[in-house]
This record gives sequence, structure tokens and C-alpha cells, in this order.
Amino acid sequence: MEPRLLLGDKQIRLILKRFAHQLMEQHADMTDLALIGLQPRGVILSRLVFEELKQLHLAVLPDYGELDITFFRDDFNRGELLVPKKNDINFSTENKQVVLIDDVLFTGRSVRSAMDALLSFGRPAKVSLMVLVDRRYSRELPIAPDYTGVAVDTRAKLEQVKVSLIENDYKVWIRETKQG
Repeated sequence: MEPRLLLGDKQIRLILKRFAHQLMEQHADMTDLALIGLQPRGVILSRLVFEELKQLHLAVLPDYGELDITFFRDDFNRGELLVPKKNDINFSTENKQVVLIDDVLFTGRSVRSAMDALLSFGRPAKVSLMVLVDRRYSRELPIAPDYTGVAVDTRAKLEQVKVSLIENDYKVWIRETKQG
């Protein structure tokens, strides 16, 4: 079956602008705010959101970082060779308002791993979650996003959500997976 387009380029660009404005509304003073993209797929989204904030010509920009959760995953020792990405957080998260950014929220396990990994950089005052796509009703852990691009109801084992954030061509598809 052909993939079904969920979000096109224009819609995603509007969501990025909305995310930037929501951050601005909820954090008037961004001095204690930190945006952290989750490796690998949340990093591109987080960079795009950060660029949108830059275009608003704010007096203060939030801290920005990228976090790898490879060694904090609960499936780390299951035989699959996992290659970690680079952590790029050159600030302490101690008492910061941290916004974790990822492309798709599915089971919640990546976010749980990210919260564990985040503590290596300090104890945040608050942790929020920003996702482009929230796959509701697929959660295995009680985790919900604070900033959502779009919420979609998918059949957990039967459908996949694919995000493509290639320069000048942003898209999100849903496609059925093969059974059995």
C-alpha cells in the first residue's frame, strides 16, 4: 500500500513557526531555557526550531544542545550493535527549563531514556517535551508532549510514521507495514 502523506512542507513550516512562538510565549525570559534535540532524528527538528527562534530577533536565545541516549536505552544489551552519536551539550542543565525535542512520540521509551541521560548534565528545574508527531494510544509509559505538531491515531504494529526533514522538502508519511 502507498504511504499516505500526513504533513507536507508548508504545514511543517507553520508548525515550526508555531513552536517558536509557543516557546516565546511560555518563556518570556529565555535565560534559563535550554532546547535539547534527541539523537538522531530529533536533532534536525531541534535545529529548525532554534533557527525559527533566531529569526524572531530575541534579546536572549536559549541554550542549545544535542543528546545521545544510546547507552540509556532499556534495549541496550539485546544483541544489536548500537553506535552512539555525539553529545553536544556545553552547558549545565542544573535548574534550567529544558525542552527535549524529538520527531515522533510513540511508546515513550526514548523520552524516558533521554530524561535519564539528561541528569548527567545537571538536575533541571523542569523538563518539557516537544514532538512533531504524537502517535497517541501507542504509549507504553505515562509520557505526554507539552508541544505537539500533530497528533495522529495509528495502529501500533500495523502502521509506521516516517519523518523526512530534508532541506526545502519537509514531509511526514504514514504507511502500513507488512504483517507476519
